[in-house]
Amino acid sequence: MANRALIARRDGDGSVEVSVGELQDSELGEGDVTVAVEYSTVNYKDGLAITNAAPIIQSYPLVPGIDLAGTVIESSSLTVSVGDRVVVNGWGMGATHNGGFAAKARIPSEWAIPLADSVSTRHAAAIGTAGYTAMLAVLALEHGGVRPEDGTILVTGASGGSGSVAVALLARLGYKVAASTGRPHEAEYLRSLGAHEIVDRATLSEPGRPIGAEKWAGAIDSVGSTTLANILAQVKYGGVVAAFGMASGNDLPASVLPFILRGVTLAGIDSVNAPRSKREEAWSRLAVDLDLDRLDAMVTEIGLADVPGIAGAILRGKVKGRTLVDLSR
Repeated sequence: MANRALIARRDGDGSVEVSVGELQDSELGEGDVTVAVEYSTVNYKDGLAITNAAPIIQSYPLVPGIDLAGTVIESSSLTVSVGDRVVVNGWGMGATHNGGFAAKARIPSEWAIPLADSVSTRHAAAIGTAGYTAMLAVLALEHGGVRPEDGTILVTGASGGSGSVAVALLARLGYKVAASTGRPHEAEYLRSLGAHEIVDRATLSEPGRPIGAEKWAGAIDSVGSTTLANILAQVKYGGVVAAFGMASGNDLPASVLPFILRGVTLAGIDSVNAPRSKREEAWSRLAVDLDLDRLDAMVTEIGLADVPGIAGAILRGKVKGRTLVDLSR
């Protein structure tokens, strides 16, 4: 089969050009499994890579795309068979290894997570790293003992991919959700996903007190910096904050007071190199706990050639929900 792919190349002057081309089988890279990729998705990290806003791609030429979902067409693995439907998130894809923006991908078999019968490859890609990360964050809240009856959970960056899935997951699990966004026109969208309350992100973005009134039983944060510091200062005694983003910066101008006076836990969420056991737990829970109708409501579908245009928009906060890439288009 022809392997149409989005390929990033570095020019002699150091600039990066990304365009649709064709990748030969000899250029797929190392691995014991080859997947016919049906769908991928555009994440914030993909936006950084494609626009070269951050040094995500470590070698050129390379196919970006940190997610893929499809069917195995070749395998020399004892654990993954031809015909298996799989999803792959993170690891080195789109950074050191050819990623998901291609019709075929060769990967190590340990990267491939089998899909439950109830989850299509389309839905798996729509969930993608953003949704799988959101599930890891929800699991961190649960493992930290935060229950629906404890109070409201704050989700920042709620209009984005991870935030949208987090809102939908928490609502399905019975939590009351406050969705923080800088896009007030998305309020009805967020309420349709299950948010009970809309919070203007400006109320969290300015420097605040080192410890303040207790508002949130827990939080899922994709913003970082001052926003994360303010969240920590407002979490109730024994609460948990799951953090995985730095849209506003990688600094944390916070105090130790929430930790030593209220026993607050700050749980870091790593989706890129998470062990297989965590991935399998997250995907098994997504198959049960995510309302697929609400997932469909988040999705905008594009073709491969549309990806570079979306990459810049996602960095500017102009993309709502999940952007699905149909590799047949």
